[in-house]
Amino acid sequence: MAEPQATSQGSSLRWLVPRIFSRAPRVNDLDNLIRTVRVNHPRGDLPIIERAYAVAKEKHEGQFRQSGEPYITHPLAVAQILAELGLGPRAIAAALLHDTVEDTGYALSELQDTFGDEVAMLVDGVTKLDKVKYGESAQAETVRKMIVAMSKDIRVLLIKLADRLHNARTWGFVPPEKASRKAKETLEIYAPLAHRLGIQTIKSELEDLSFAVLHPKIYAEISSLIAQRTPQREKYLQQVVEAIDEDLRDLRIRGKVVGRPKQLYSVYQKMVVRGREFDDIYDLIGIRVLVGSVRDCYAVLGAIHARWTPLPGRFKDYIATPKFNLYQSLHTTVIGPGGRTVEIQIRTHEMHQQAEFGVAAHWMYKERMNGGKADVKPVDTDMAWLAHISDWQAETADPSEFLDSLRFEIGAKEVYVFTPKGRVIGLPTGATPVDFAYAVHTEIGHRTMGAKVNGRLVPLETELRSGDVVEVFTSKNPDAGPSQDWLSFVKSTRARNKIRGWFTKERREEAIEQGKEAIARAMRRQNLPLQRLMSQDSFSQVAQQLRYEDVSALYAAVGEGHISTQSVLEKVTALVAADDTNTGAIDLPGHAPAREARAGDSGVLVRGAADILVKLARCCTPVPGDPIVGFVTRGSGVSVHRSDCVNVKALGSDPDRFVEVEWAPTTKSVFRVQIQVEALDRSGLLSDVTRVLSEHHVNILSATVSTTDERLALSRFVFEMGDAVHLDRVLNAVRRIDAVYDVYRVTTS
Repeated sequence: MAEPQATSQGSSLRWLVPRIFSRAPRVNDLDNLIRTVRVNHPRGDLPIIERAYAVAKEKHEGQFRQSGEPYITHPLAVAQILAELGLGPRAIAAALLHDTVEDTGYALSELQDTFGDEVAMLVDGVTKLDKVKYGESAQAETVRKMIVAMSKDIRVLLIKLADRLHNARTWGFVPPEKASRKAKETLEIYAPLAHRLGIQTIKSELEDLSFAVLHPKIYAEISSLIAQRTPQREKYLQQVVEAIDEDLRDLRIRGKVVGRPKQLYSVYQKMVVRGREFDDIYDLIGIRVLVGSVRDCYAVLGAIHARWTPLPGRFKDYIATPKFNLYQSLHTTVIGPGGRTVEIQIRTHEMHQQAEFGVAAHWMYKERMNGGKADVKPVDTDMAWLAHISDWQAETADPSEFLDSLRFEIGAKEVYVFTPKGRVIGLPTGATPVDFAYAVHTEIGHRTMGAKVNGRLVPLETELRSGDVVEVFTSKNPDAGPSQDWLSFVKSTRARNKIRGWFTKERREEAIEQGKEAIARAMRRQNLPLQRLMSQDSFSQVAQQLRYEDVSALYAAVGEGHISTQSVLEKVTALVAADDTNTGAIDLPGHAPAREARAGDSGVLVRGAADILVKLARCCTPVPGDPIVGFVTRGSGVSVHRSDCVNVKALGSDPDRFVEVEWAPTTKSVFRVQIQVEALDRSGLLSDVTRVLSEHHVNILSATVSTTDERLALSRFVFEMGDAVHLDRVLNAVRRIDAVYDVYRVTTS
C-alpha cells in the first residue's frame, strides 16, 4: 500500500534497533530475484516474472515508501523473500503484483487476462477490502478474506507473511504509534500463523522485530547481555560440537553439527512468562545435528546418550509423531561437560528444510514434481486446521469475536491425542473429549454422550493430555444433539461454533413447529375457535407481555417447554374476551358438556355412563394415545388399563366386567408417567436429570437410582403431566444430557 514520504518520527529508535531501518537492495534487483528462482526451479516459467515486474514498476510509478524509496522496492523485496523460501514463478509474479490492484488503477480482470487465473486468485486473496471501511471491523474482514483465500491456496498466506515481514523491516520509518499497532497485530496474528505453517525463519524475525518496536529498551538490554556473554558461550559450544563430531566419526556418519542461534524474543518470553533469570536462559546451550537419514538420527541419539546423561522427561520424538505444522526432529536434553545443561536437536537435512521453511518447502517440492506448475487444490490434509479455521470464520458474524477466536486458535499450544485406530488429532491445551469428537466430525460431536480415555470411562469435561487414546460413545437416536452445558468447558473454536450453531438453527426451527402444534392441539381440545384466535393480534400481544421478541420466539418457548400451552392460551383468551366485552361481540364458546372436567379428572369417558368414577391404573400408567380398556372394580368404579397390560390378561376370566372407554382429556386432566434413564455413571448425573425434568415443568412423584458393577446408572422416575405430547419433548431433552445413552417410557410395574 502506497504511503507518504518519510518523516522524522521514530528516529529515537534508530540507535536501538538498526535492523528495522533496512532498505531494499538497489543493484540488479530483478537479476538477483530471477537467479534465486532459477536455483530452485530451473525449468520454471521465468518470463512471467519479468512481465510482472514490468507491469508493477509501471503501475507504481510516482509512488514512494515512507523510507523515501520508490514503491517498487517493496514488491520486489517481498518477491525476493518468497524466492528464498523456494516458491515458484507464479507465486513470485503474484508477489510483484500484490499491491497493484489495491493501490493503482490496475483492474483485477485486466490482471487475470494478462497473467491467468492462478496469479489473479493469489493477488485477490492478498488484496485488502474497500478502503472506506475503518477500525477493527475492517481489519477483521481483511483477515477473514485472507483466511478464505488461503484455505483454497496456502500461497496467499505466504505472500501476506512476506509482505508483513518487509513492512516490519522498515517500521523505523513510520510513526511510533502506527508501528506499535502493527507490531502488536503481528505478534497476535501473523507470527503465530507463520508458526502454524512451520516457517521458523519468518516467525522468528517477525517476533524479534515486533519485540524491538514494542519494548525497545528491553530489546537493547537483552542484546547487550548476549553480546557480553557470547565469547564464553562460544568457547563452551565449540567443546560440545567437537565431542559430537567425534561420535559421528566413530559411527561413520556424515553430518553437520552447529550451535542453535538464540532468538531475543524467545529469551524475553522465558524471562517474563516463566520468571527465569537471564543467566539460566542464555547459559542453556543449544546444539543442532543434521544427518542423512532417519536411521542416522536414532544412531546419533544413542551415541549422545551414551556419552552424556539425559535428563528424565526431556526426550521428544517428533519424527515418529510430527507436530501439527509437519515439524520433525528428535529433541533431548543432557548434562554436558562441566555439569551444564545442553539441548540437542537431531534431524535430517530434509527435516531441517521443513523446519525452517515449513509449508513453503512443501510447495517447492510439489512444483518441482509437476515441472514448475503447482497442483492448486484445497488445503492438504496435513494442514486440516486451515480448513477448520475457514469453517468457523464463516459461522462467526461478529468481527471482534472472529479476531479473538483467530488469536486463540492460532496461538494456543496443542495436545496430541489418538483415535482408537491410531490417528493423531491436534487439540488446544485443556481440550476435552467433546473437542475431540467435533475435531473428528461434526455429527459425532453433536451425538456424543460419553467417552473413554485410555480405556477408562471419564466425564465429558475431562482435560486431555498428549498421548491419550480417546474413544467417544454416540447416541443412536437421530434427534440427539449437544448440551448447552458443553459451552462452559469446550476449548476449541470449532466445537464452540458448532454447538452454538446447532442450538440457534436446527433446534429453534423445530421448537417453533412443536410450539405451534402444541397450541393448536390444546385449542382444539378446549373447543376454542382456532382460526379466529390465530388470525388476531392476540398472540403478538401475549409475546410482548411475556417479553419475547416476536410470535416465533413465543412458539419456540412453548416448544422447548419454557412456558406451558395452558398459560399462553389463558392469556390469549383473556385478551380476546376483553376485546369481545368492549365491542359487544359474542363470548368464546366453552367446553362441550360431556367433556366438562371435575377435580382430578382422569381424562377418560365410559360409554353410556358419564358420571361413573374412573381411575387410571398405576400398573401400566396409560396416557392419551394409548389403546385402553375399562374394568369395573368392586366399590372403586372403573379401572382403566393399557390394552397390552399383563393385568388385563389376568382379568380375562371375567369378560362381563369389561366396558368400552375412550380418551377425553380436559385442561385439568393429569396423567402419571414412568420413565427409565440409562446412562454411564458420572458425578452430577442425577442432579442434571432432575434439573432437566424441572425445567420442563415435570412434577416428580418418586425416583429410584441404582448403579451396576460396570458403572451403568439406571434411574426410574414417576411423575405427573397434563399433556401427553409433552412427554416426547421431555424424553428428547433427557437424551441430550451428557452420558445418557437411552431413555424410554416404562409401561409395566
